[in-house]
Amino acid sequence: MWPFARNTEMTINRIDDRFSVTGQIRPDQVARLAALGYTTIVCARPDHEEAGQPTFAEVAQEAQRHGIKAVHVPVSGMPSPEQQGRFRSAMAGCDGPALGYCRSGARAANLYAMLGR
Repeated sequence: MWPFARNTEMTINRIDDRFSVTGQIRPDQVARLAALGYTTIVCARPDHEEAGQPTFAEVAQEAQRHGIKAVHVPVSGMPSPEQQGRFRSAMAGCDGPALGYCRSGARAANLYAMLGR
C-alpha cells in the first residue's frame, strides 16, 4: 500500500498507564491500536520527513474511522514552547490511553517527559 513498509510490526513501548510510544505507524495499523484501547494518537513527526512515509492526514482519517482522536504536533529538534503547549493540550484532552509516534518514538517520548509529571 505505502512504500514505507520496511517494518510491518509496531513495537509499542509503554511509558505508563497513560502514554506509550512507537515508531511510524501506517493507516492500516490503526484498527489494531483501537483494539488495544488507545483513544488518542499523537504524531510528533513532520509530514514528508522521509520518502514514502504516510502523512498525518492519512493516519488521522483512519483514526477517525475507529473513534480515535488524532493530534499532530510535528517536531524537528528540540520541542518549542508552542509545541510543548500543544502536546500538553492534547494530553489534557485524552479520555484514555494515548499513543505517541514519530520515526522512532523518541520525539514523542521526549514530549511526554517534558510534561514534568
